[in-house]
This record gives sequence, C-alpha cells and structure tokens, in this order.
Amino acid sequence: MDETTEPIKVGQTMHIGDLAEATGLSQRTIRHYDEVGLLPATTRSEGGFRIYTESDLQRMLVIRSMKPLGFTLEEMGELLDTVDTLAANKTDPDGRARLTDFIDQANAKRDKLALNLSRADAFIQDLQNK
Repeated sequence: MDETTEPIKVGQTMHIGDLAEATGLSQRTIRHYDEVGLLPATTRSEGGFRIYTESDLQRMLVIRSMKPLGFTLEEMGELLDTVDTLAANKTDPDGRARLTDFIDQANAKRDKLALNLSRADAFIQDLQNK
C-alpha cells in the first residue's frame, strides 16, 4: 500500500465510498471498472450495495498504477489474470513470461513519461528565462 491508502483489517469489508477514499479514485471510476469486469465487487449487500475486500483494494491499486502508464482496460485485465495465475502457482512459466512482458512494457512506458516530463521541465525553464 502507499501513502494514500488506509490499511484495512483482514476480513474487513468496505463499501464503494470507502474504496474510493482508500484509492483516491472516484466512485464513478470504480463503478466503471466493475461494469467492464476489471473489478467486480466481491459481493453485494442485501440492499444491492457493492462490498469490497482487502483483495479488491489491492487489485484496484494495481489498476490505478497502470492507468497513468497508458495501459488499456484489456491489458489491465490481462495483468490481473496473470497475477491471479501466479498467486495460484508462482512457478507457472507462461504466467512468469507474461509478467516479465508487462514489466518490460511498464518500464518502456515509464521511460517515455520521464522523457516527456524532462521536456516539459526544459520548456518551463525556457519560458522563465525569457
């Protein structure tokens, strides 16, 4: 977990507002991820409210981390499936290969963001020197 999340106790559940607060994402975004199948609520209350677990929170943090790197919803789903596969069998060779591919993609996307940030910093400095 990072500095924007509050730890929840094992076995503790939360509603969508709690998940939104813990992740810094909007409830609308969380509902969207539910609707597209990335993060369906673990269960629902008798009144139909979404109920999330610590595992759901961890999955949402993975999704949140992938978004600024430009991964598509489909790629996010593939990575989550890969993580699930490796949780069940840490030595799965196909899962390991897919994870390595995602790591390589994330590094390349991060490098591109760093380059763009460097260019933005240079642009701002140039403007300030005029």
